Amino acid sequence: MTLHYLSLLAILFLTAFPAAAQDAPPAAPQQPGQTEPAAPDKRIFGVLPNYRTANATAVYMPITVKQKFTIAAKDSFDYPLVGLAAFIAGYGQLDNSHPAFGQGWAGYGRRIGTSYADQAIGNMMTEGIFPSLLHEDPRYFRRGYGSKWSRTFYAATRVFVTHTDSGGTRFNFSEVAGNAAGTAISNLYYPDEHNIADNVAKTGEQIGIDAVSQVLKEFWPDIKHKLFHGPNPNAEPRP
Repeated sequence: MTLHYLSLLAILFLTAFPAAAQDAPPAAPQQPGQTEPAAPDKRIFGVLPNYRTANATAVYMPITVKQKFTIAAKDSFDYPLVGLAAFIAGYGQLDNSHPAFGQGWAGYGRRIGTSYADQAIGNMMTEGIFPSLLHEDPRYFRRGYGSKWSRTFYAATRVFVTHTDSGGTRFNFSEVAGNAAGTAISNLYYPDEHNIADNVAKTGEQIGIDAVSQVLKEFWPDIKHKLFHGPNPNAEPRP
């Protein structure tokens, strides 16, 4: 994790709340007989889990503690998470991060295992445990309107802004504190010693991965429509 990357997260954080206030949906009241936006696909490209995406333009309905833990469990124990762990482990192998793991297939296997644990524990913390304790909503609310830049910015900064169970919005304590807790737990199974700077960098990396994931969730319906001729996500609802 570089200083430039952490600086980018800081800039996104500082501008997240003003952007949320300025970029409001167009006034378009629901007409009798109109349908709500379609539920998002549960998998992106038929592989990547997409269980916690909801429509920002629909009437807000809070979810229960059980539903929060169900979302967290699906994201934590879905097979594509192994692929993500393998990718992160491959980068760690090339960079020789955590040298105590060694090289070769044995070292790569250890990196996959710990990378998977990082993602699974982080998901349970940020989507299940902390949202339940803090009464926050772990879902990503897809906006689906505006310019590509504004939608990208919106999606990336939702790691710092969340819905509460009462329907309001506030700083996303679950995302930041949950990933920080996951990083603290990971110190138990990594052989290297870690200082505060290392833990801050790793927490920032986990938040960055979540931000990229949300950008992909924001644009997946558009990608599906363009490449796979799926339904137009921006079509007007039928009367």
